[in-house]
Order: sequence, then C-alpha cells, then structure tokens
Amino acid sequence: MSGGTASEESFRRPKVDVARLRRDAWYRRPRWRRLLGFVVAGLALAVVTGPQGAGSTALMSSLKATFTSVPRLGVCVGIGVLLWAVREFGAPLRAPARTAQDGVARGVAPLRRFYAAGVWPKLAVGALVLLAGAVIPNLLSPTWQVVFVEQMGVYLLLAVGLNVVIGWAGLLDLGFVAFYAVGAYSVAFWTGSLPVQPPVVLNPFVVIPIAVLTCLAAGLLLGTPTLRLRGDYLAIVTLGFHEIVYLVAKNADGFTGGSRGTTKMIPHPSIHLFGLDYNWMFDPLPYWYLILAFTAILVVLFSRLENSRIGRAWTAVREDEVAAQASGLNTVRYKLMAFAIGASTSGLAGVVYASKVGFINPDNFPLLASILVLSYVIFGGMGSIAGVLVGTALLTLLPQWLKSYVPAEDRYMYLGGLLVAMMIFRPQGVIPSRRRQREIKLAESGVGGADATGAAGGTTS
Repeated sequence: MSGGTASEESFRRPKVDVARLRRDAWYRRPRWRRLLGFVVAGLALAVVTGPQGAGSTALMSSLKATFTSVPRLGVCVGIGVLLWAVREFGAPLRAPARTAQDGVARGVAPLRRFYAAGVWPKLAVGALVLLAGAVIPNLLSPTWQVVFVEQMGVYLLLAVGLNVVIGWAGLLDLGFVAFYAVGAYSVAFWTGSLPVQPPVVLNPFVVIPIAVLTCLAAGLLLGTPTLRLRGDYLAIVTLGFHEIVYLVAKNADGFTGGSRGTTKMIPHPSIHLFGLDYNWMFDPLPYWYLILAFTAILVVLFSRLENSRIGRAWTAVREDEVAAQASGLNTVRYKLMAFAIGASTSGLAGVVYASKVGFINPDNFPLLASILVLSYVIFGGMGSIAGVLVGTALLTLLPQWLKSYVPAEDRYMYLGGLLVAMMIFRPQGVIPSRRRQREIKLAESGVGGADATGAAGGTTS
C-alpha cells in the first residue's frame, strides 16, 4: 500500500493556480481596451477634421499634415482620453445626467400612456405630425424644399417599403433601389420619354398604379426562384438583381436610352377632373404635399397590415422560419408577399421622383442608394414605422446641414460615424418596435440569436 501511495505521489501533478492562469494580461482587460478605443477614436477625429490633401497623393499628404500637426493631434487624443476618464471614473459627474434622463423618462411616460390608450390618441398625434409636415417646408428656403422632396420625401417612401421586407419579414435586401429604377423607367416609358414609344401616352398620375403593379411583378419575378434562400445567400441574390437592372438600363440604348437617359423631358403630373385643372411644375412644395399624402396613406395601410394575419405570419418567419414552416405556415408564399408589397412602394417613389426632375439615367439609381435606405431603416428602428420615418428624416437632412461646414467628400464620413455610434450604444434604433427591443435584450443576455436578420445557415428551406 505504501509503495502504491508513493508511486501515486510521484506522478501527481503539482498544484496549479487556475485563477492566476485565467487572469488576463493588463492590456486585455476591458478598461484598457476601452482606452485604446477612445485613443483610436481621437486619431480618427484628427484625420476627419485635418487639412485636405492635394494632388495625386492627396490621402498621404493629408495624413502627413494631420500627424505632423502636434497641437491638433494632442487635442483630439486628449478629448478621447478625457471621455475615457469620464466613462471610467466619472460616476459622480454622470449622476446629474442620469437624474435628468430619469426625469425626462418620467415626464414622457404620461404621453406614452396617452398614445397607447386607443385609436383616437394615435389619430391625434398623426394629425399633428401631418400638420407640422405641411407647415414647416413653407418656412424654409427653396433649396431646403428641394431637399425635402428629392431626398427626404423619396427616401421616406422607399424606407416604408423596405421596412416590410427587412423589418417585418426579416429578409436582407441589398438591391431594393432596383425596384425604384423600375418605377422611374415605367413612368418614362408610358409618358413617351424613351426611344421606344408606348401604345398610348399617359399622364404620370395614371401611370402610378401601372408602375406599382410593375414593381410588384418584379418583386414576384425576383422572389419566386430565390426566396428559398436565406440570410447572406438571399442578400447576394438581391445585390445581383440590382446590378442586372442597372446594367440593362445602361446598355439597352434602344429601349432605355442607355447611359444618356431619357430622350425627352418626362412631363409633370396634372389633374383634369370634374372641372379641376392643376399642373405640377418645378415648384417643389406641391410635390412635397403629394409625397406627404402618399406617405400618410401608406402608414395607415401598413399599420393595419402589421397587426393582421399576414403581419403575424411575417413576424413568425422573421423570428424562426424553420419553426414557422413546421407549424404549417407557407413561408415562401408570405416572403413573396413581403417582397411584392415592399417593392410596390418603390414604384410610387420612382414615379414621383422621375416626374419631378424630368430626366433620369442609370446613374440616378446606384448601389449606394440601396445601402443608404437600408441604413435609414436600421438607424430608425427595424419594424417600427415611426422609427423608420424619423430615422430617414434625420439621416437625409444631415448631409445637407453639414454642407456649410464639411467638404462634400467628407459628409458621408460623419454619417458613417453616426451609424457606428448608434449601433454600439442603441442597436435597436431611434424609435424601436417593442418586439425588436425585447429581442435585442434577450440576445444581449445570451438567449438565442434573437437579433439576427433572417435565418442563419442553410441554403434552402
């Protein structure tokens, strides 16, 4: 026995301090990693606010001028270190801000309860928003009125439609602006502005239902062979669809006019009905009122759709497509409906935009526009109609506001920085839907992948 015990003692491993081995090095601890992040943010701030480069080596000359300017570099890095210090050691300094935030939350709580009390409070709030939307543009300069129509108004219609696809059905679409191009070229064709003449020339107002149906058919055409795909695979297919539409519009000279665009001016809408004669011209305000009316109609219809059987089916598909299909839900059918209904609003936006500017070519519909409208939906809050509208309004007006302070080539850098900060500190969006907010909280606590967009893994359903 003693020999066996001695043998066991000789082969026994020495005691190891597991806690000491598992302890991270100082530079891996969260506090110092955050310090590194704030320093890098300070360096990025120095580059963004630094001098512009010149010549063929603009980037390198700009970086050299920035990093050799010790005062600017020191100030920017110092700001980052100061923010880190406040974050780590400034609890007493943050207490008044937290108290003020709690006070604001308590003050807003009655308004939230009033809004959720029933239908009439929602109608009252909607009426106030419509009134503000109708009055505010009259107080602005013509330049801002054009921005309201050609940027914010058109993107509002696009974002409301994309919210159906990505926010409710959970389908990642990177080529949504392709349907917008289809709507714009539809009005160009039916008004006789393309090299190919239509069977009958129509008023742009009459083209609206035709363009909507055309985009709806395009959504079905894209969705029928591809919606058995999921996640990243579906995103790549939609990206390819955008490129197909873009290249067809650019290369089909005999039909679309190619890169030269429309051969004639697209006429403005007009009404000649029951003694009422009105022509929309180049004044942006009438177009803004038209977009406001269309947006209000879409908000009402889509709000009803969200709470319908179809909307609940979309929610089931987004949360767990496999479980929804196992429950007997025809997931492909409902995803097709989401693509088609979302694409229909793009046709409406295309008609309004093309008839307002009077001329279009393929360069009006770049891939960047698809990425922007996707960013607006995520920034505002996927699945929330109010959030999508607010997020789109804020991000479309931001570059115009920066016009007086930031060079044109740097404006989207600030927009990107704002998106990064938003995704870090408030990933649910400006005005999130309750369901989406709850999903992100569950995901942060480690309960499944509730915050994923679309199903992950696999290529077929």
